Amino acid sequence: MLVTNFSDQYPIRRLTEEDVDMIFALCKQNRLYYEYCPPFVTRDSIRRDMQALPPKKSMEDKHYIGWFEEGRLIAVMDLIDGYPDARTAFIGFFMTDVSVQRKGVGTAIISEFCAYLCTKQYKAVRLGWVKGNPQSEAFWHKNQFVETGVTYDTDGYTVIVAQRGL
Repeated sequence: MLVTNFSDQYPIRRLTEEDVDMIFALCKQNRLYYEYCPPFVTRDSIRRDMQALPPKKSMEDKHYIGWFEEGRLIAVMDLIDGYPDARTAFIGFFMTDVSVQRKGVGTAIISEFCAYLCTKQYKAVRLGWVKGNPQSEAFWHKNQFVETGVTYDTDGYTVIVAQRGL
C-alpha cells in the first residue's frame, strides 16, 4: 500500500512524532467529536494513537497519514491495512480541519481513498463511530458506509461498526 497514491488532489505523507503539534492543532478544534468520544485530545493521546494496533497486527500494517493543502494539514487518518481480514482496510480515525468541513473535502478524500483500494483488489473499508454523534454518523452515511449490526461498548460510549463495500 503506497499512501502517496491515495490522492491526486492533495499531497499526502506519513505523519510522525515531529507532526504531533500540527495534528493536535487540527484535532483540538473538533470539540463535538470529543464530546461523544472522550477524553479530549492531548499530545500524549496522539502519540499513543500513533502506536496503537489491533490484535495480530504490526506497525508495518499501520499508516498514520496526513493530507495537505498549500502546506497545511487538512486531514488525518489512522489506517490499518488488512484488518479484520486481508482484503479489508480499517479506518481507526479520520478527521478534517474545521476550515474544510462541509465543503466536500472529507468526502473527496474518502472517495479517492476507496477508489485506490479498489485498484488494489480490496473488498471493503471498515470503521466505527460513536453512537449518538450526529456529525460522524451523517458523514459516514453520506460516504456509503452502512452499519454492520455489530456494536461494542467502551468506557463511556458505544461504537457502531460500519462498512463500505468496494
